[in-house]
Amino acid sequence: MTVIAVMGVSGSGKTTVGTALAEALGVDYAEADSFHPRANIDKMTSGVPLTDEDRAPWLEAIAAWIREHQETGGVVTSSALKRRYRDVLRTGGEVWFLHLDGDRATLAERMKTRRGHFMPVSLLDSQLADLEALEPDEPGRVFDIHDTPAEIVEAGLAAFKGRA
Repeated sequence: MTVIAVMGVSGSGKTTVGTALAEALGVDYAEADSFHPRANIDKMTSGVPLTDEDRAPWLEAIAAWIREHQETGGVVTSSALKRRYRDVLRTGGEVWFLHLDGDRATLAERMKTRRGHFMPVSLLDSQLADLEALEPDEPGRVFDIHDTPAEIVEAGLAAFKGRA
């Protein structure tokens, strides 16, 4: 069964959309931040962007979760900024990407107003610089963060269920 990976930069609404999708589908949900080693969280909290080397064990852990959910399906969040990161996630099995995309100003405002998250707004530009759009051969679709979470979930479910 396919796992949905809700992707996008920080502040795009991955957790909100991911939890609602999992609930609508009746499948397990996993928050990408829970897979980070403490050192990664400390690094980001202090405003230092992660390197590819920092991300490697995190991506492998998410891929393992995907592998464990190939029979039941599931929804997991991950920034999945680069094609090569998404390639690692796909080593876990079949993945469909729901990419939440929006303008910098909206993302920054969301990051400024949220509570209890370690990611500072100062890292948004590095994430946007690293972000690579889904390529035509990657299963998934892009959704605009200006739509409501309910609209994104409804459209996401329709696109996911209607995929070829």
